[in-house]
Order: sequence, then C-alpha cells, then structure tokens
Amino acid sequence: MLNQKLENFSKKIKSKFLPNYNIKRLNWFNIGGNAKFYFNVESLEELAKFLKEFGNKTNILVLGAGSNILINDHLFDGVVIKLGKNFTNISLMQNNIIVAGAAVSDKKLSDFALNNSIGGFEFLSCIPGTIGGGIKINSGCFGKEFKDILLSIQVIDKNSGVIKTIPSCDIDFGYRKSNIDKNYIYLSASFKGEKKNKSLIEKEINFLKKKKEIAQPSKIKTGGSTFKNPLNQTTIKVWELIKKSVPLNTSFGEATISQKHCNFLINEGNASFKDMLKLIRFIEKSVKSKTGIKLETEIEIIE
Repeated sequence: MLNQKLENFSKKIKSKFLPNYNIKRLNWFNIGGNAKFYFNVESLEELAKFLKEFGNKTNILVLGAGSNILINDHLFDGVVIKLGKNFTNISLMQNNIIVAGAAVSDKKLSDFALNNSIGGFEFLSCIPGTIGGGIKINSGCFGKEFKDILLSIQVIDKNSGVIKTIPSCDIDFGYRKSNIDKNYIYLSASFKGEKKNKSLIEKEINFLKKKKEIAQPSKIKTGGSTFKNPLNQTTIKVWELIKKSVPLNTSFGEATISQKHCNFLINEGNASFKDMLKLIRFIEKSVKSKTGIKLETEIEIIE
C-alpha cells in the first residue's frame, strides 16, 4: 500500500523519483545496494510535500556528496533523498555574510568566498563534502571547523515538513559532532567571513591544498578519515595509533588500508560492505588491544 502511494506521488511531481535505484554511484566508497526509492528533489515545495505525506511513514536517508558514508549492500527499505540544483545557490549579503544551499560543495563555497575577497573559508577547499554534511558533523581541517564561520542554518523537519531557522549560538558543536536534531534535513546556511586581500586568500588555499596532497591519498574510492582523533589525547593522532597497532598490509577482500595515510581505507576494486566493515572492526579491536584506546568512527555507517 505504501509503495503504491509513493509511486502515485512520483507521478505528481517534476523531480526524479525512481524505484529500485543503485546507491553505489552516490558515494565515494562506491559500496552499497539499491534503495527502494530515490528522490532527487529539485524544489523545497516538493520536498515539503513529500515529508508531510510520508516523512513519518518510511525510512529516509539524505545523501550529500557521499564522501563520508559507508552503506550496506542490502536493499535500503525506504527513500534516499538527494538535494538537487535548486539547493546549490550561493548569495553574498551585506557585512561579508554568505548564504549557501545545503547541497553546495565545500570547495564551491571556498571558491565563491575567494572570488569575493572574503577570508575565513580557505579550509573548506580541502574538505570533499557538502554544506549540509559539514554542518551535521562540524567538519574541519587544519585547525578550523564549520562552527567557526557559521551564523545560522535553515532546516526542515523530516516528520512534519515544518521549516525553521536555528542560530549557531543555539547549537552545541563538538569535535566532529553537533546536537542538531537527527530529524532535520539541512536546507541552507549563512556564514560570516572577513574582507581579505584576494591574493592572500589564494596563497592560503594553495598552501593548504599542497599540505593535504602530501599527507592524504586522492582520486581513490575512500570515505576520507575513517576514525576520529581520540579525545583527551592531544599529543597523539589516530593514524599513529593505527600504524603501531595494525599491519598496514591488512585487507579483507578488496578493502585495504591506504599506504599514504592509514586512517584512510580504500575500496581497491569491488569491495563489499562486509569487507569494509570487517576491516574497520579489525582496526578498532587491534588499537584497543594494543593501546587501550577505543576508537570512534568519523564516517557514518548505515548497516
């Protein structure tokens, strides 16, 4: 009955609403099965309409760039939502404030700030995600995080379709986490920068990019940093714990550890969800056994 209602809904909208859609192509690990339905939503109106009718009746998974997620090979019994082009707008406001849609890539926001001579966004050039995902886990690198430039977010409630604005001062951000309600879907955000010489911004971006290229693998099937750096361990990084605890040639099927940065796990070809999860759990167990430290994943795992 629900499937029939969803199919009927798909005929009344302009956005893509496709059955039995393969998720592999939607994430960087290139791992995952099919979703019962895939909703590539092109308007806030259609998203609100869908949520009001089905938000509390079916499982929903919202995907951004898919750069920080590991998804099961089984059928996802629900609707995978990906925000479309109408959620990729960027606007420059007064006082060096930039408003960006949740589907805007971090790099695109950094480039926009550069072109408008606004500093503070340089670090985003090195994060391979979207604004929505970045806010959700307070992404960051090289000493800066989303919370440092965020003014407010606009969200829509999955269960009701109600839209609200939340100022950043009302959000409790931590290291790769926030207390934002998991029932909210991110729509847009406003950020505060500072006027800065364009050549200085460009110089900083190039410096950070080179730093990243030296330390991290690129152009591979990976979910980025797999584990968070351990809290209360200011002098040791998670890659150091992995390096001293795990043989770096460890693999399960085609799930392997990057030789360039051992906190990056790689799908060498056709690794399964089971392979990658085994590797993650093996690393966790090995580090705990060797160092006594319990690792926490940075990537989201959909089992």
